[in-house]
Order: sequence, then structure tokens, then C-alpha cells
Amino acid sequence: MADTLRRLTNTSSFSVLQDKLESWHKDYHVISCDQNLNRCCELIELTAKIQGQLFAILNLTAAEGGHYAGVDTLKTRLLPWLGTCFSMARPTVSEDTSLQLIQDSVEKDRKIRELSASHENDMQKLETQLCSTQLQLESVRAELLDAQKDLDETKSKSATNLLATEDEIFQLKADLRSAQEQVEIYKRKLETLDDYERQIRLLRDEVSYLNTEKVMLQERLVRSRSPSPLSRHSRSSSPGRSESPTRAQLTNSSRHARLVSRFSDLYVVERLNAQALLRRYIPDLEMVQRIIFIAVVESFKTAKLAYRQFRLRVRKTLSTSHFGPESLEDAAVDYIVRNLDLYDVQASINDAISAMNVNPRISFPPEVDFVLISSLIRETCKVAFTMQTLDPPLDLAFASDGELYNDIKYRRSYDSEFTAPLVMYHVWPALMEKNTVIVKGEAVTRSGALWSRSRSRSRSISPVRSRSLSPTHSLAFNSRRSLSPGRLRASHL
Repeated sequence: MADTLRRLTNTSSFSVLQDKLESWHKDYHVISCDQNLNRCCELIELTAKIQGQLFAILNLTAAEGGHYAGVDTLKTRLLPWLGTCFSMARPTVSEDTSLQLIQDSVEKDRKIRELSASHENDMQKLETQLCSTQLQLESVRAELLDAQKDLDETKSKSATNLLATEDEIFQLKADLRSAQEQVEIYKRKLETLDDYERQIRLLRDEVSYLNTEKVMLQERLVRSRSPSPLSRHSRSSSPGRSESPTRAQLTNSSRHARLVSRFSDLYVVERLNAQALLRRYIPDLEMVQRIIFIAVVESFKTAKLAYRQFRLRVRKTLSTSHFGPESLEDAAVDYIVRNLDLYDVQASINDAISAMNVNPRISFPPEVDFVLISSLIRETCKVAFTMQTLDPPLDLAFASDGELYNDIKYRRSYDSEFTAPLVMYHVWPALMEKNTVIVKGEAVTRSGALWSRSRSRSRSISPVRSRSLSPTHSLAFNSRRSLSPGRLRASHL
């Protein structure tokens, strides 16, 4: 309704009607009769449009008021005005028609009163329901406030518990750090204790050896002061091997245990490091394990050969100046045990790498060299060289691909077929003392090992290669020559 009224106000229809009336009044005596009639019709049409808009506004206003609002106004003003208009249009109305109109008006008034009364009753009921709903809403709000208070209390308690838990966690972390520090301290003390015990064992060996030498010297001194035919006879008939033990014989058991432990460390530490280095260039795990196994075997071979050569040179050097109760062989072994640092390990490394380069069972990318695992080869050569000084010496068990699996010498790898009877390839060799297994090796067993072996041989996995050493390797190789007999001086003995 407001929009319709605003549009009627903006159009200024009554101002236009007033202007047209004034213009018609001025020109009434000038223009013709037809023109006057046209202007009169135009004003009537404009007046009818304005009345139509006013009746539309009346209708909208009554609709906004509802069923009962504005009834009195319509009865007192609109209906009488309409009746007057109709009476003016029709001056002759019968009495029956007037009576019927009065009855209709009375009936409509009665219906309006009834509707008004029912409307008031409905309004009272709605107000009652509204009050009850408001009361319920107030109670719900009160319950909501209580629940909010309980929630706030629970949150505060949870926050307190969380802070307490965090404090406990921090305290536990601090206790854990202190415990770890104490563990580290105890570990260092334990390592120091192990070093002390090792030094004590070495000192005991030295003391026992010195005591033995002291007794020997005293006996020799006594025999030299009081010579007799019996003593000369016993001296001439004494066997070649001395009854008094040498340093190598005294420390044989301790060196045996230390070397066996070191061989196990090679499997656990150096082997895994070499495997990690090789896996950067060779994706095949089987080939990597084959390379490591062959490297260990070749290192033992070259170390044993170097030990035999070194022992021959020592015997040759000591033969001209040797005297004493021990045999020449025992003296040579004792000298080697005392001077293990004279072993030319670099020559053995070069020999082992050369043997690996011509081994047809392994292959290697051409852009790298077996020098990559020289750390493993070096430590293995040292261990193998020292093992030859034991009595009896330790050595690796013979191994070949396709052999019958022996549970005494080897254990199966995690990826083996545990029902296969033949060895596909070896991961680590077994350590032997004569015919007794000291440390088990590791092997991979697969079905069809012989067929795989023959196929690998027919394919010739890696041709015989000759790798030329780089200038740096050549210089290192030439600068570390084997110790010649002339370099062994009396000061070394």
C-alpha cells in the first residue's frame, strides 16, 4: 500500500487535474463545442484513474488491517456514500429493496460481531499459550545456564588436570634424561673397566712370560756356573722344541678368543657397511653378497700367503743369530706376534682386489672399483694374518656354489628356501680350527641351485677384466713394498 500511495504522490495527479481545469476555464469561450467536450471527457477519464488508484489503496489498507479492522469506518463512511451515489443515480427504489438491504446489513453486523467475539477468544487463547511458552522458555534458559556453568567447571577441572599431567610428563622426561645420562656414565665406566681388565690380562701375560724367562735365565746361570757332564749330556740330548713357553704360546688362548670375537664383528659391522656402500651402485642384493663373500675369501688367501712369506724371511734372518732354548720356528712366530705392525697389509689388499677383478662369478659397474670396499678387505687381512700365528691356526671352510647344505657349518639366510638341500650361494664363510667349526657361516639355499649355477656359468656373468690402477693407487702400491730380509735388523728382535 505504501508503494502505491508513494507512486500516486510522485505522479502529482491532482496537480495535473487542477492545471487542466484552469486551462479549460481560460479557453472555454474560445474553443469550439467539440473541443470543450473532449476536454471534459479527458478530465473525467483522469478523475476515474485517480479514483481507481484510491480504491486500490483502500483495498490494500483494509487487507493489511485483517478481517475485522476498519469495519466501522467502512460502515459509517463508505457504505453511506455509496448508497447516496446509488440513490442519486436511481432516485426510484422500492420499499422491499430497502428492507432487504436493511436485513442484509443487520445480518452482516451480527456475523461481524460473532467473528469479532471468536477472534477475541482466539487472541486470548494465543496469549495464554504465549505466556506458557515464555515460561517454558525461561525454564529452558535457566537449565541452559546451569549446563553452561557445569561445562565451565568441567573445563576448568580438565585444564587443571591437563596442567598437572603436563607437569608430570615434564618431570618424567627430566627423570628419563637423567637416567639416560647415568646409563651413559655407567657405560663409559664399564668400557673403562673392560679396558682395565684387558690391560690387566696383558700385564699378567707379560708377568708370567717374564717370570718364565727369569726362571730360564736362572737355570742357565746355574748351569753355566756349575757345568757337569750330566748337564752337558742333558743339554746335548734336549729336544729341538723348548719346554718353556714363549710369548706367543702364553697368549695363544687370549688371542684366540679375541680373534674369534673380531671375526664376528667383521660380519656384524664391516660387512653391513660394505653392503650399504655396494648397494649404491649395484641394485642386485645377491651380487652384492657374492662380492663381499669373495672379498673375504680372497683376503684370507692373500693374508695366508703373506704370512708364509713373512715367516720364511724372519726364519732366514734369525737363523744366523738365533740361540736359546726355544726352537727357530717358535722364535719366528714369537717375533711375528710381537711385530704385527710390520705386516704389509696394503700389498695384500692390492692382491685381493686383483684376484677379484679376474673372478668370473662377480661383476661390478665400470665407473667404480673394488677399492670401494678396501676397508673390509683391510680388516679381514689383518684378522686372517693374525690368525695364522695361533696354534693351531684358524682358517675358512671350503665353500662352493651348489654344494650340499651343512647345518653344522652354515645357517640359512632369512630369504632362503628352508626345504632346499643345496646352497645357491654363500653370504659369509665359516671359521674352522682344523676340522672343528668355530663360527658358523651364512648361506642361501634355493631349489634348482645346480641348474642356476650351470646357467650362470654358461652365460659368463663377468668376463676376465684387468683393472689398471690409477696413478694414486700405483704410487701407494709402489711405496708399500714387502719387508725384505735386509730390513730386519737386530733392533727389531
